[in-house]
Amino acid sequence: MEFQLLPLIASPRELKTLSDEQLLQVADEIREALCMIVADRPAHFASNLGVVELCLALHLTFDFTKDRLIWDTGHQVYPHKLITGRFPKFHTIRRKGGLMGYPNPVESEYDLFVTGHAGASVSTVLGMQAADDLLFADGRRSVAVIGDGALPSGIVFEAMNNAAGMNKDLLVILNDNQMGICPRVGGLAQYLDKARVAPFYDGLKKDVAWLLNKVPVVGESTEKVLSQFKDAVKGFLHGGMLFEEMGFRYIGPVDGHDLFSMRKYLEMVKDVKGPVLMHVFTEKGHGFRPACEDPVRFHTPSPFERKSNDSVVYRSKGGAPAYTNIVSQAIYNAMEQDERVCVMTAAMCEGNKLGDIRNDFPDRFFDTGICEGHAVAFAGGMAKSGMRPIVDIYSTFLQRSFDQIFQEVALQNLPVVFCLDRAGLTGPDGPTHHGTFDNTYMRAFPNIVVMAPGDEADVAPMLDFALKSNSPSSIRYPKENAVRVDRPEQPIELGRAEVQHWGQDGNFVVFGTLFPACVEASERLREEGYDVGVINARFLRPLDTETILRAVDETGFVITVEESTLNGGFGSTVLEAVNDAGLSGQKVRRLGIPDRFIEHGDRSELLADLGLDVDGFVATARQMLGHDRVVSESSAASSR
Repeated sequence: MEFQLLPLIASPRELKTLSDEQLLQVADEIREALCMIVADRPAHFASNLGVVELCLALHLTFDFTKDRLIWDTGHQVYPHKLITGRFPKFHTIRRKGGLMGYPNPVESEYDLFVTGHAGASVSTVLGMQAADDLLFADGRRSVAVIGDGALPSGIVFEAMNNAAGMNKDLLVILNDNQMGICPRVGGLAQYLDKARVAPFYDGLKKDVAWLLNKVPVVGESTEKVLSQFKDAVKGFLHGGMLFEEMGFRYIGPVDGHDLFSMRKYLEMVKDVKGPVLMHVFTEKGHGFRPACEDPVRFHTPSPFERKSNDSVVYRSKGGAPAYTNIVSQAIYNAMEQDERVCVMTAAMCEGNKLGDIRNDFPDRFFDTGICEGHAVAFAGGMAKSGMRPIVDIYSTFLQRSFDQIFQEVALQNLPVVFCLDRAGLTGPDGPTHHGTFDNTYMRAFPNIVVMAPGDEADVAPMLDFALKSNSPSSIRYPKENAVRVDRPEQPIELGRAEVQHWGQDGNFVVFGTLFPACVEASERLREEGYDVGVINARFLRPLDTETILRAVDETGFVITVEESTLNGGFGSTVLEAVNDAGLSGQKVRRLGIPDRFIEHGDRSELLADLGLDVDGFVATARQMLGHDRVVSESSAASSR
């Protein structure tokens, strides 16, 4: 398809110069641009298809060079990027050095926060509105677009309660597509289902006649609208009563794919005083039939070729199974063997590959929605009553339950197993999703055993070990295909590392699945005549101080390796043990994530940039061996 209008839109101002027919063409071109992106890379797809008209209506109604707009969560921001001057760079999205797949203030004044986690939009928009009222007093308006999947997050209701109490002018757009990544769950989901089919209710009560006269409804008489309003009042209990009782004026439900109707409703409410919630229903995947029929698969689909609007052919992937799949299978096997084992996730059934578990063990599978703190406290309650709960959550999202890990699990010393998916660098998802902090925050708590498999062979035995423990445990693993190192089996023992090869010249001590890369680096160095070994740490807490301190004391050097932040992580733990033992830390070099947020890109590219690949390991070992100095002296001698 040849893009005719999108290249002409340098900012949303250009939208206001277009005819209705041209605006519909822009919507079509946005969807075509989305389809072109997913043809050659994974990207958020169905959620973006569903907000095209909503995005256009918002930018046609408000001036977001002054007004405030936050998308929650930010993976639905692609149409917004396309009409805010980023069409020329859109082909770079989710690639190293290109556009981020989430809002990014570095890219555009129209992006206010990097919103990769759900639920904070109402809080941040309320804060901005409060500050604007104090600093500017120029009538700036604030809008938060939040999905129905994010709505149950506890912080949303904290913010709505506060907004109603402050009586700030605030518009919350509830984008209701009946989905998160997976179908939404819980009592609030059932409530929204009732609200979706209820008659239109505008929540402005005594102001309704004045508003209807001010903004006529195109194609319908005022009498008919007033009649519909009476019917809506009768159906009020199935509409927006919850939000009305919380202090928000409720408008809806509104068809989010009717661009011109959406625009009219937004014009109607933008000057209304106090907090307003507009309930907009959309269809995830709208405009592309395969995505509508399977919005779960098309949330972030594998690259595919379109045969028509009705069919696609996926490009072959191949390769080894991912660690996520290996862990999921290990959980499935554990649930078959022990009826006490159960699993819970926070709206990540698909991402964590738990579909078979949900289907085959429905009584022991719990999806709490995007409520990580609740999930962890819930798991604590189950463990207290005798179950063996597994909390399967992305590393970056588990951060949201920090207090519950402390209070409801670690402090109680309850046998909850945390499976931290996407630990380490998540590639094109970028800094909001890189799981680089869990080594630091998990090791802080007494009682928790902190583990990481070195390769595929460690996964099932490590999970079995954790489920037999009477204390909490955590197991971290990356978003990556699993690799197996060929070596004799060494059982998992509490606080014991695995020595793959003991090197006299030095040793890599690796915590996590960079173990195979360290083995390859060790083999390359031995071919060069250096005896450099590899120790698969397996445990961060408790640390195998006997083995690691012996390596520091008796061999040339130790290089600690982790796919996690260096601040307070595995390498820091080793240095603390070295210091406590009265040894010198000069023989220890730490490799990991430096003290900065890492941008998006292919995982292998990011690892290489950080020196966390085979070449980087070899280069660091050569430095520790003095190889670079020897080469330098040799070159200097030959020059003389």
